[in-house]
Parts: sequence; structure tokens; C-alpha cells
Amino acid sequence: MNGKVPPEDSQAPKDKQGRPVDARVDAPVAPRHPKQITLHGVVRDDPYAWLRADNWREVMTDPAVLGPEIRAYLEAENAFTEQGMASTEALQKTLFDEMKARLKEDDSSVPSPDGAFAYYHRFEIGGQHPLFCRKAADGDLEEVLLDGNREAEGESFFRVASCEHSPDHRFLAFATDRNGSEQYVINFKDLETGAQLTESVSGAQGSIAWANDGRTLFYVTLDAEHRPSKVFRHRLGSDPAEDVLVYAEPDPGFFIGLGVSESRRFIIISAHDHTTSEVRVVPADRPEEDARLLAPRDTGVEYSVSDQDGRFLILTNADGAIDFKIVEAPLDEPGRETWQDVVPHRPGHLVLSLLSFKDYFVRLERVNGVPQAIVTAMADGAEHTIAFDEEAYSLGLLPGYLHDTATLRFVYSSLTTPARTYDYDMEDRSRLLLKEQEVPSGHDPSDYVSERFLAESHDGAQVPVSLVRHRSTPLDGSAPLLLYGYGSYGHAIPAGFSTNRFSLIDRGFIYAIAHVRGGTDKGYGWYLDGKLEKKTNTFLDFIAAGEALIGRGLTRRGRVVAHGGSAGGLLVGAAVNMAPDLFGGVIAEVPFVDVLTTMCDKDLPLTPPEWPEWGNPIEDAEAYATIAAYSPYDNVEAQAYPPILVTAGLTDPRVTYWEPAKWVARLRALKTDSNPLFLKTNMTAGHAGAAGRFDKLNEVALAYAFALMVCGSGSGRITETAAAAGG
Repeated sequence: MNGKVPPEDSQAPKDKQGRPVDARVDAPVAPRHPKQITLHGVVRDDPYAWLRADNWREVMTDPAVLGPEIRAYLEAENAFTEQGMASTEALQKTLFDEMKARLKEDDSSVPSPDGAFAYYHRFEIGGQHPLFCRKAADGDLEEVLLDGNREAEGESFFRVASCEHSPDHRFLAFATDRNGSEQYVINFKDLETGAQLTESVSGAQGSIAWANDGRTLFYVTLDAEHRPSKVFRHRLGSDPAEDVLVYAEPDPGFFIGLGVSESRRFIIISAHDHTTSEVRVVPADRPEEDARLLAPRDTGVEYSVSDQDGRFLILTNADGAIDFKIVEAPLDEPGRETWQDVVPHRPGHLVLSLLSFKDYFVRLERVNGVPQAIVTAMADGAEHTIAFDEEAYSLGLLPGYLHDTATLRFVYSSLTTPARTYDYDMEDRSRLLLKEQEVPSGHDPSDYVSERFLAESHDGAQVPVSLVRHRSTPLDGSAPLLLYGYGSYGHAIPAGFSTNRFSLIDRGFIYAIAHVRGGTDKGYGWYLDGKLEKKTNTFLDFIAAGEALIGRGLTRRGRVVAHGGSAGGLLVGAAVNMAPDLFGGVIAEVPFVDVLTTMCDKDLPLTPPEWPEWGNPIEDAEAYATIAAYSPYDNVEAQAYPPILVTAGLTDPRVTYWEPAKWVARLRALKTDSNPLFLKTNMTAGHAGAAGRFDKLNEVALAYAFALMVCGSGSGRITETAAAAGG
């Protein structure tokens, strides 16, 4: 690292960090500390391993304990980023103002009825955080249960993970994170008196499940490696140190999940990795009973559970049902040997989720990349599909508190259509629009065009690409284009509405989503073809999507900005190593780029549970070779790279801060160009970045200003030399 700052003039104007405005910071150069790692007879160099703090666990909960050398490097990178982006400060402010103007500042959710009350959350004008509220079902008098803005006062970071009222409406349990580490504290509030109870639970994962007595609460705790590993039972008024251990997961590769069945008959405890799961249940009326196992884990078999009228409804991929099916089992004999098909497996119809009611159940499927909701009547098994008009859209089912109801609530949007919340009558098949997302500054869907096409990948696979553009955007190849992708864990990217994107689209950008392998956009097989030894398909699909967009005359080489976060950061990091000349810029947010090192370190929070996704390079030499061939950090070359903006979070437990820092250090040491390379580390936040809704917009404004800068007039690029000069 090096930086040159002229002698300070006490009379000179200062920037936000107190530096004279004529100070110039050179691009930081991270020191190389020689380190060699040998595994499977392969020796590799990791000269930037020192960026991982020895006390990283403590740093996640208290960023102030970060060592001075690492802190100095990260702060130097932040200063260089601020300086290099200084010419866009006015643009960032404009983008922020635009995006904020599209938000209804006093927005609120549609109230969800539960007995004598209806529960909802809302925002206040100027407020960063939600207020959790309720009203009497037959009245308008509001009761604020938890004020997020008040709770966040004096905090540099604040987020509410969960906020759940007891079934008798007397108590509230809420889990909060005050440093971005995703280590939550659960507190309790008496809603009759308004007083917060003295007891609290720390080191929690954030999930909360009330038993039906309204005094017993189940929760999940994190182990020393930040893995959700134990379920405890707490009785209000008792010392949390005496809470009862309900279940402890012995396998470090499995995570614990917690919930309540739709009927509120069972507390549901799930243990799972990315490909295998098992479920235990505790009667919600008898919370002191032991958790009962439904079906023991079987490698590669996943299942999740609902209950309905004396039976379990189980969503599973058992028996080779690659796209999942729904089976039933008796409550008293739920083992695999009793499972009977209710909705048989249909290849190409990926069953995503199941929601049960007293007289109906609803499944959400994805067929040819498009979601659909199918309602089944319990009385006769008759089913029908809820119809929608648009070719591509996003659809989500919204679970409520009521089980004995014929009303299904769902939310619908598309790339051009704001979100609409409906109540759907499953009996008469009518729908009632409850809310349409407001865009206060105005939005006319007819001003925009959305399209979907297939791009042919390297092996002939047809990759769906969704895009949205302004109707007046020229289609002569001159338009800049932002290409977004993810492609891991089976997560599909919905073709849904986002107000932020229009700050790019209204400036002539085309916004495109590459539905690459590794997601389930085209079924579960699409996911299987983008993981483990087939992972490179994900990156080659993304490159193919970019090439196809160019081939269709929508943009041209060097005008494509790649954008991805977390595992999507791995995607864009690998793609830019493989095809750097395709892109005019790269935005990599909290990118998972040091894959080989992380997957070789079993003590990191997510490593053992991640092996089914990437492979275990510690024990498997072939997995080691596969990951080594694409891991972005390990494949940086002495070649020209486009401008790159990288973000990180110091307290991030998912993608630890040193991964993007190491990647940037190696890129700067090896790249042969003078294009900007910026690293912005949020020193008080974690994986999701800033928690406040307006603070988050500042982060989006930085990314979008970078995209606009690198695709601007002329060459659309500034050099690192110019960045060091503040230009």
C-alpha cells in the first residue's frame, strides 16, 4: 500500500474525511506476504492471505478490534474509491434523489388478519426502518408494537430479522442485529403494559416460533463458527441460561431451520444442507414433548412439511422426482415407507413451494421459466391454475395467519408492472386487488418494453434472457447494457419489478437478466447442470448471454456492464477472467471470489454446508482441480481488465471481507491496463450492506454512477492515473 498526501494546510478546504481537497491518493498497493499452500501435491501462492485477520470472529461482532495494518489498507482503498468517484458525486446525489422519489415514504404492507387483530408494518416519512403495528380487526386505532427507527437510534447498523406476536396476542418477540454480523439478540415485550421484559437471548440465528400457550418460544442459536446448530425452548419469565435444548445438529455441514405449520399444529425443525434434509416436529399444544423425526436424512433427498386434516403433506424429490412432487403420510406414521403421491412428479414442472389451508392446498410451480400457482380442493382433488396475462412475471405466495379460509394472498409484478397484492377466493376463483405499488414520482408501464429470448450457450443449451428497456432506446447497438446474473444454489432470478433500475433505463441503458445454469429457472436439472464439476456452465452461459445480446444488435462489445453479488460476484469474477474484452465494466458486490481457499477451510462459517454445492477440495483432488480452474482470485492473469467496482462488508459472515480485498489486491498487481479498480468496504455492515432503506439507496447510487461513468461519452472510461488525480 502506498499513498501520497501533501503537507496539510490548515486553511485548505477539507473533504468528508478531513483531507485537503487537493490531496491525491495513489492506487493502494497491498504488501505481498509470501505464503505457500500445498494440497494434493499442488503448491499455490497466497500472498494476500494476511488480509484475513487472526481475530476475524471478534471483528464480526466488534469491528473496532480489526488490526491496524488491515484497517489501513481497507481505508486506503475506500479513500481511493471516493476520490476516483468524486466526479460522479453530483450524479450520485441525483440518482439517490430519483430513487428515493420513487419510494412511497409512508408505505405500508396490507394488514394480515389474525383473530381479533390485523398485523402489518409501515414506514414513516423520512424513516429508515419499519414500524411493526396492529389494529383491531373491527377498528382503526393503531398500536405500534415495535418502532424500528427508535430502536436504531445511536446505532451505526440496525436490522430486525423477525418480529412475531404470541398466538394469544399478549407478547411480542423480536430479533435484532446491531452490527451486521447476523448474530441476533431476541427480546420480549408485554403488549398489555408496553414494557420490555428483562430477559433476552443472545447469539441467536433470528428465527422464532411460538408454541400455542403463548408463553413458550423456540429459537435457534449459532455455534462458534456462526452455524445455526441448536434449537432451544424458552419459557417467558425464566432465565435463558436454563433454556431447554430441544435439538442439536451433530453434522457441521447441516444448518437448522425453524418454523410453524400453517395449521399451527406443529413446531417444525428442519436440518439441511443444499441437497439433503430431514424434519422433526414438536406438537405446538405440547411444547415440552421431544422433537419427533419424520423421515431420516438420505443423501440427495430433500423434503419439507405441511399438515392438513390428519395428514402430513410433504414436498419432496424422493424416488427420482427431480422436479419434486407432493406426497401424503399419516401423522402417526410419517416415515418414507408410508408416503403416497398426491401430486405426482412431472418433469419440467418444478414445484417450488406448498401452502396448505383447511380445505385447499396451493403449489407454486415454475414451467418453462414462468411461475404459476395451482389450487387443489381437498374435497374432490379438483385443481385449477390462476391465470395471468403477461409473458414473463414474478409471483409470490404470501402465507397468512389463517388456516380455515378460502382466501389466498399473492403478490404479482413484472419487469414493467409494479407489484400488485391480491386476495384470491379459491372457491369462486375471483381476485381482489388490495394494493398496487405506488411510484410517487410517476411510472407509465407503456413507456417500457420487456422481452425474453433464448441465448445459445457453448454446448447448445438455451439460456433464457429477460430484458427491459425504454421504448425510445435506440436498437442500433449503441445502447449500454447492464447484465445481471446469479446462478447458484438453485436460486432463480424473477422477472419482477424494481424501481431503482429505471435510473439506468431512463438514461438509455438496457437492463438484462441472464437466467444461467446453477439456478432453477428452467427446472431442477438446470441447477444440477451448474454446480460441482459442471460449475463452469454458469460462467459460460453468462458470457453467451452477453454475446447474444450483442448479436441481436442491442449493444456492442465493451458496452456491457456485468453485475452480480455474493455467488453472483463469483459469476462476474469468473466471467471477466474468461472474457475481459466483452465487458465495459464490472460491478461485484460482496463477491465470493476466493472459492478455493474458503472451501479448503473447514473452520469458516459456511464451508462444510457449502461442499454439496461446490465440492470438497480438502478430500477430493478432482474437486480441488475443478475449483482451482475457475476461482476468480486464483485465475487473475496479467491481462487487460475493464473498470471494476467491488464492495465488501467488514462484518459479513457469508462472504468474509478479505475475499474481495484479496481479489482486488491481486487484480491491481497483475492487470496490464490503467482502468479504474475500486474497492468499497462498509466498515460497519455485513453481507446485505447498509440496513436503512435510504442508506441502501446510497450504495445503489454508487454502483449505478459507476456503470454510467464507464459507459459515458467518448471512451466511457477513466484511467487509474486520472483517478489518482481525482478525475
